[in-house]
Amino acid sequence: MISINVQNISIVKEEKMKNVNTQLEKYIAKCDEIYLSEHLKTLIDEATKEIKQIKPSKLYAIADGIILVDVREPEEFASGYINGHIVLTIPRGKLEFMAIDKIAKKYGQDVKIVTYCLKGPRGSLAALQLKKLGFSDVSNLEGGILAWLAKGNTIHSYLGELSLA
Repeated sequence: MISINVQNISIVKEEKMKNVNTQLEKYIAKCDEIYLSEHLKTLIDEATKEIKQIKPSKLYAIADGIILVDVREPEEFASGYINGHIVLTIPRGKLEFMAIDKIAKKYGQDVKIVTYCLKGPRGSLAALQLKKLGFSDVSNLEGGILAWLAKGNTIHSYLGELSLA
């Protein structure tokens, strides 16, 4: 005679269902991540095409009268920033709320602005938003502060002047 323990079968089924649900949840999360990253990539590509990208080697050639806007977070800014005549730090997440007071009211909306971040994408997105806010002469530092440093330029911090060399 064969004895079947129905309770054990139920427990095994429940465990398998939990495992399937966990795998499904992970798959859904991965799909969401891919979906978001594809949308983000599209936004970055659009911003990069719409906004003039300035090569690090050309930045000081246009330095007269420009405002450098570092859109990194405050702790990133504290690690070092590109020195310029006017340097503003406006984190990307606060840009739309702070741009009028920190830029437009003091310098106007026709002032030349160059945004930058660590690698470039946040700077491009920020520059596009500034353009949409009515600023007429906005560009982004191509490759961000990392490209700036890679070209042998220096940054400034509370420790003084820093470079990769």
